[in-house]
Amino acid sequence: MSCRTCFVCVLFASLAWAQTKPTEGAQDDGQRAGKTGAPATVPMDAPVLTIKGFCPGKSGAQVADPKSCVTVITRAQFEEMAAAVRPNLSASVKQQLASIYPRLLVMAQKSEELGLDKQPPYAQMIAFSRMQILAQGLTRRLEQISDISDGEIADYYHKHGEDFDEYSVERIFVPLRKQEAVSEGKSQSEADMRSGQVELTELAESLRNRAIAGADFMDLQKEAYAAAGVTITSFSTTLGKLRRSGLQATYAAVFELKVGEVSNVVSDAGGHYIYRLAAKERIPLEAAKGEMVRTIQSQRAQAELEKINHSYSAETNDAYFGVHSAKDGD
Repeated sequence: MSCRTCFVCVLFASLAWAQTKPTEGAQDDGQRAGKTGAPATVPMDAPVLTIKGFCPGKSGAQVADPKSCVTVITRAQFEEMAAAVRPNLSASVKQQLASIYPRLLVMAQKSEELGLDKQPPYAQMIAFSRMQILAQGLTRRLEQISDISDGEIADYYHKHGEDFDEYSVERIFVPLRKQEAVSEGKSQSEADMRSGQVELTELAESLRNRAIAGADFMDLQKEAYAAAGVTITSFSTTLGKLRRSGLQATYAAVFELKVGEVSNVVSDAGGHYIYRLAAKERIPLEAAKGEMVRTIQSQRAQAELEKINHSYSAETNDAYFGVHSAKDGD
């Protein structure tokens, strides 16, 4: 069995950190591209990585002159590998891949010469990694092979129209507790804290009533912060356009409001909230088409995976896998 599967896993681990690590980023990539020429100008069959002293499939004993060994990797080959490791790698991470790849290639071949790929625990590690990669590949393939017609998309849009509604929402936030300026060495009493909480709860109801009467949300928010002793130089009561997934399930009633209506006071561990629905509109079918295709593909893939998961059963030896009681010392 080849070590390539294990090698790819090492690349994933090596590059995952590099891809997410903050660096000089796109600006540096752009500057380098300007100095060295755009990658698109390099032909697909042009060499982009040359490894001297490496002959794939030949051991050191089979090579008369190591200097004559040259492995050339073209742009097409490198980009195919890079896409398999992680799609859309930045230029800087591709450079890191190019620096890692030769060393791992040489070490992987040396390992195979020693037969490590057929010895425990490496053979088992390679086999397990192979299964993981194939399982991930199956999931991706199932998501990609769905052929979704325009009729199916229209039907999904009709049945799930609310999922594509966008809501313009205003919100007033009233803290649960006052942020009093406490004298040095003196803490606020529990009685004062409770009194402040009751005051803010009553204020939230009062602000809601005034919001219903048409008061400006910004003015009401300023009053709420002032009453709670909160100092914020810049804030907004506009949440922008939200979908139903934009608020927690406990606030679902907000999306049942009619345009212009004000919600009841919604309270949780974070504070008191008052919402007003300023506008509501549905995303057009064509604009939502891409999202629906991805959703339907994902649902179909999940259904196929469920079929696979229910196509077999497994039994374990409880004497071996069973959970020991605490008194057993485990």
